[in-house]
Amino acid sequence: MRALVYAFEEAMTSLWRGRTSGILSTATIAVALFVLGAFLVLTSNLRRLGNEWSRSAEMAVYIEDDATAESRAIVEGLLAPGRVVAEFQFVSKHEALQRFKQTFSELAAAAETVGGNPLPASYEVRLQTTPGVQEAVDQLAARLRETPGVVDVRYDRQWLDRLLSAVAVLQGIGLVLGAFLTLAAALTVANVVRLALFARRDEIEIMELVGAPTSYIRGPFLMEGLLQGGIGATVALAALAAVFLITRSRYLTPLAEAVNLSSVRFLSLELSGMLLAGGIVVGCFGGYVASSIKPEKTVTKP
Repeated sequence: MRALVYAFEEAMTSLWRGRTSGILSTATIAVALFVLGAFLVLTSNLRRLGNEWSRSAEMAVYIEDDATAESRAIVEGLLAPGRVVAEFQFVSKHEALQRFKQTFSELAAAAETVGGNPLPASYEVRLQTTPGVQEAVDQLAARLRETPGVVDVRYDRQWLDRLLSAVAVLQGIGLVLGAFLTLAAALTVANVVRLALFARRDEIEIMELVGAPTSYIRGPFLMEGLLQGGIGATVALAALAAVFLITRSRYLTPLAEAVNLSSVRFLSLELSGMLLAGGIVVGCFGGYVASSIKPEKTVTKP
C-alpha cells in the first residue's frame, strides 16, 4: 500500500511538472478511444435497426393499370398466406394517391397538375419472420416478376442485406482505425513517460544504488501511464455520450416515425467498461515500455 501511495503521489507530481506533454498524450488516448467508440455506437445501432427492420420487412407488388382479372387472380394466388406470406392487402390507384397526398402534403398540389393518377395499384405483402424463409421469399419475388400484369416487385430485404453488409465493412474499418490510433496513443504515452524518466535519471540511479525495490522505481511511471489512460478514456466516454445525446435529440427525434428511438442506444455497460479498461491498459503499456528502458548516462567531457 505504501508503494502504491508513493507511486500515485510521484505520478501526480510528474504529470503536473510535465502537464503540457501529459495533456497531449491524454488527448491522444481520448481521441483514439472516441473514434473507436463512435464506430461501435454507429455500427451496433445500425445492426440493431437492420435486424429490427428485417423482422418487419414487407414486399410491394405493383400492378399494371390494364392488368386483367385473371392476372390479378394469379398474383393473389401466389400471395396466399402460408409459410412465406403472412397477409396481403390490395391498394388501388385512388388509395395510393390519397396516401401520397397525406404523406407528402407539400407535393399534393404538384401531383394534381400531372394529369390523371400516375401511381399504380399494388399489393402490400407482410412476410413471415420464421428462420430459413429467406430463400423462399427470393423465389416468390422472382416468380412475381415473371407474372403477367406485374410492373415491379420491391422487397425491403434486398437493401437491408446491403445495409448489414455495409455495417460489417464499416465495423472492420473502425476496428483497424481504432487499433492504429490506440498504438499511436501508447507510443505517445511511452514518450511522455520517457521524458519524465530522463528528468529523474539521477534520482533513479541513486535509488538503484541503495537497493530500492523495483516497485518504488518503476511504480510511479506505470502509475503515470495508468492515470493518463484512465483520464483519457473517461474524457472519451463523456464526449461520446454528449455527442450521442445531442445527435439523438436533434437529428433522430424528427425521424421517430421511421426510426424506433428505443432501439438507438448508447454503448452497453460492458462495452463502456471495456473502453475504460482499454485506455488504462494502453497507458500502463506505454508506462511499462518507457520504464523498462534505462536512461543513458550523460558523459561530461573535461
